[in-house]
Amino acid sequence: MPDARRTDAVLLLVALVWGSSYLSAQTATAVLPVLVVLFARYALSALACLGLVATDRKSGGWTRDEIRIGVPLGVTQAAVLVVETYGVAHTSAANAGLIISLTIVITPLLDRSGHRGGLPLSFYAAAGVCLLAVGLLMSGNGFHAPRLGDLLMLAAALIRAVHVALVGRLTVNRAIRPLRLTTVQTLVGSALFLLPASGELSTLAHIGVAGWAQLLYLALFCSVFAFLAQTWAVQRTSASRASLLLGTEPIWAAAVGITLAGDHFTPLTGLGAAMMVAGTYWGQSIERAHRAATSEGARPPSTASAPSETRTVQGRGAVTSAAPPRGRDKPQPTRR
Repeated sequence: MPDARRTDAVLLLVALVWGSSYLSAQTATAVLPVLVVLFARYALSALACLGLVATDRKSGGWTRDEIRIGVPLGVTQAAVLVVETYGVAHTSAANAGLIISLTIVITPLLDRSGHRGGLPLSFYAAAGVCLLAVGLLMSGNGFHAPRLGDLLMLAAALIRAVHVALVGRLTVNRAIRPLRLTTVQTLVGSALFLLPASGELSTLAHIGVAGWAQLLYLALFCSVFAFLAQTWAVQRTSASRASLLLGTEPIWAAAVGITLAGDHFTPLTGLGAAMMVAGTYWGQSIERAHRAATSEGARPPSTASAPSETRTVQGRGAVTSAAPPRGRDKPQPTRR
């Protein structure tokens, strides 16, 4: 398989894994308390990350920045997951994946570091389309009071956007290795959820093979694997192509919810799903073009025609900046 196709396949696999995570979380919370699911997911992810760090003996020890930045990012990441997991427990997996994609249009409103001046009016039009889509998704079989799960997913999208903006702000121009930063965040999350979940940890002994399979999938595939695969892939493709492929996550979430969980789309929710996907893609393309235009205008004349060495890709929960590979990979900020 050619390298370009292999990279595209990896990015699509990451999007598929993330899209399926909502159904896995919903299934896990059906047999376990939410806080136990979160602690188990974090603890298993931390063990896997520590194992990978232990095998990487050539890159040296932990840096002060990796620990100092990893701790607050671990707290904000835990906030995203706790609201998101409670939300997916009270709504459909399809709705969860679609509503959380609002992060794509909320993040540029919070993170102004990549562009100067205000965003174009067309971006706000795209955000308006997404908000209307949320209303249709919440309507279900007809207009009624929003469901708790949908409101929680809306809050999770806002908190995740804050986390993404914070990642970009704290990691810019710092040599931070993504695996090390992710490991710190998983250790912080494990510590945060240990005490709240401690009274119900005994429930883990009664979930059986299927329950443990869901937890392992969430930890090893939806967290550790997806992060490492994303980092590998975005270093080998363009930002536009990576964003386009990773942006298919809500489509996969809806597909998994419909085919495996039996979620049903009414005409209203089907229209909302289509509008959400279209609105997020539209908003992302506008923001990316605006970022490129303002960056080009801010360069000195002598370097205006030089190719940019930094590509910014909005992933799930963070911003990954990647430079073209030259020998050793440049350290990358992390995602979720």
